[in-house]
Amino acid sequence: MARQCAICEKTSQKATVFSNRVRATKFNPTTTKRQKANLQSVKLQNGKKVMACVKCIRTLHKI
Repeated sequence: MARQCAICEKTSQKATVFSNRVRATKFNPTTTKRQKANLQSVKLQNGKKVMACVKCIRTLHKI
């Protein structure tokens, strides 16, 4: 099972990590990292338990 939101299917994204060390005023890019979605376990109105991102959970509470 992939780590993704059951409602909007949001998954992790790649992001570039930059080093703050400055050597001869050069901006030195380094590796990439994964930014993971903020997934939480939530129980829906039908009693089913799913993993949903916090953005979707906040939207569900408004309804």
